[in-house]
Amino acid sequence: METTNPLRAVVLLSAVVVMLSLSSCCASSAGGGQLLHPVILIPGSGGNQLEARLTDDYRPSTLTCRLWPPVRGRGGWFRLWFDPSVLLAPLTRCFAERMMLYYDRDADDYRNAPGVQTRVSEFGSTSTLRYLDPTIKLLTGYMDTLASTLETAGYEEGHTLFGAPYDNGRRKWSGCTDIVAVTIRDTFSLELHYLLFFTCLIVCMLPAPRVFGNTTLVVSERHNRTYSAKNVTQFLQDIGFAEGVEPYRARTRPLGEVLPEPGVPVSCLVGTGVDTVESLVFGEEGFDAGPVKVVYGDGDGTVNLASLDAATSLSAIELFV
Repeated sequence: METTNPLRAVVLLSAVVVMLSLSSCCASSAGGGQLLHPVILIPGSGGNQLEARLTDDYRPSTLTCRLWPPVRGRGGWFRLWFDPSVLLAPLTRCFAERMMLYYDRDADDYRNAPGVQTRVSEFGSTSTLRYLDPTIKLLTGYMDTLASTLETAGYEEGHTLFGAPYDNGRRKWSGCTDIVAVTIRDTFSLELHYLLFFTCLIVCMLPAPRVFGNTTLVVSERHNRTYSAKNVTQFLQDIGFAEGVEPYRARTRPLGEVLPEPGVPVSCLVGTGVDTVESLVFGEEGFDAGPVKVVYGDGDGTVNLASLDAATSLSAIELFV
């Protein structure tokens, strides 16, 4: 069976949403008669419910990994993320080796570990975005409050409210950064008012030189070196993550260097007033020992204010703080 390219699927979903909104504008109106633009909720890289299946090529590192989980039915598919078992020490190792991605420099592509197949389910629906694990809703709420609030405002699941979960490690798929890239680069004439909620993979969250310039972000006393957005490749090498250099050069940095107008109006909702890391200082024991000093500033708890404000450089983006 042919595997659907998830990036193309998101674009196709967007096109379908536009056609639906044009063909049923009356049904897409809120109680007061206001036309509701379709909303596609896109989770962060940790907000996708992932399933996995192990083939004969899988080589478990331990007997525990060979036996867990005991899969019966469903074609061998089991929940990979999020599942409470990942918090148990013997099973955390199994989870890590199954989530491991390998970068193929020649193909500029990430691949799963041998013998590990992954997938997302319910593409187009918000059902898998509302909770990280629907069996423990009380503890794993994710986008349920957001989706429920939109429904209260008149949005309808499958009609004006959609979800676009993705397997963030597959087929040149760098999570939401690639979705934004498609919005920017594609030639679709979609008069669609996008409401995007997104975070990205760690490499995709590295600071852009055009935003942070020469500002010192990390200090290493052991290496007697400071790091800014302009020497990220040196930082990746010094922390022992040399395999991240090429993806950063090929994918992340070019996207941040030139950010053309998206061609459609975009609403960017950001949070502020939460202590957010701005810089880190590592001592003589090196990076593995953790930072000896953390400097905080304003932001949303994950992304600092400098990054949040970067969106205002585009005239088509309306920023809501």
